[in-house]
Formats: sequence, C-alpha cells, structure tokens
Amino acid sequence: MEFITFLVSAKKETYAAGKESKKLTDGFEELSYEEGEFFYRDRWKGGNKFGGEEIVQKDSKIIWLMNYYGRIISDKANSELIYKFLREAMGLVEEGQPFRGPPRYINGDFEYITEIEGELFSFKGTEKIFFKGEEVYRLYFHGGEVK
Repeated sequence: MEFITFLVSAKKETYAAGKESKKLTDGFEELSYEEGEFFYRDRWKGGNKFGGEEIVQKDSKIIWLMNYYGRIISDKANSELIYKFLREAMGLVEEGQPFRGPPRYINGDFEYITEIEGELFSFKGTEKIFFKGEEVYRLYFHGGEVK
C-alpha cells in the first residue's frame, strides 16, 4: 500500500467517519487506524478551542506528522452544526490534497475552504468554515516528513 493512499483512508475512517475517540489519562482524545505496515494516530485536546497532532508510522517508525490548532471564532452558527459540517468536508479528503478536506466545499449555508503552501512532505495551511458568508471557524496546520 502507498503512504498517501493509507493517509487518505485513515482520515476517512477516523474523525470524518464519526468514530468514537478514546479518552486518555492526560485529558487528550485519540483516534487510530492501522492497515498493513502503516499506523495512524490523531490526538487532540480541547473543544471550541483545540490543538492536536496526527502521526503516521511505517513499521513502527514515525515517517510523517501534522500539528494543528483550531477554534470557533463566531457564535453565528451552532458549534455542533459547524463540527458536523467539518466532518462532512473532511470525509471528502483526496490524494491530491491529503491534509484536511478538499480545497472548497459548499453545502447549504456552509462553505469550507482549505489553503495550502508546500507539498505533502513539507507544508502549512489554513482551514476555514463560513456560515452565510461569515467566517465562523479557523484552523492552522503544518507538518511533513520525519526522518
């Protein structure tokens, strides 16, 4: 299995799928996915202001990671609706842009936009959600290959 194919599968099968997270003793939550020689872990802490990291291991060695920090920045939309829409957008992740969701996605009053600089092995980006044209959520992320 190719790394990028695994990464997209892992993202679709964890947070985007609504999989229930494991509560850790340090207060973090965690989702994981394993297939073949690859293992994926997503850990985060917080609610409407949160931070975390995703890692991918191959044969028990970390080969890729991404850190992120996000928050709801407006009360114009209900947080449950924002996160439901976020899961929907993240379920559309694809191999051409395997970081979060697609470059742009609209459903009803919600719009999702991801802007990225770099490539899979060295990148940074911003994820935004708009409700009726007003930004209500923003997340910053960065990461790349680990050797």
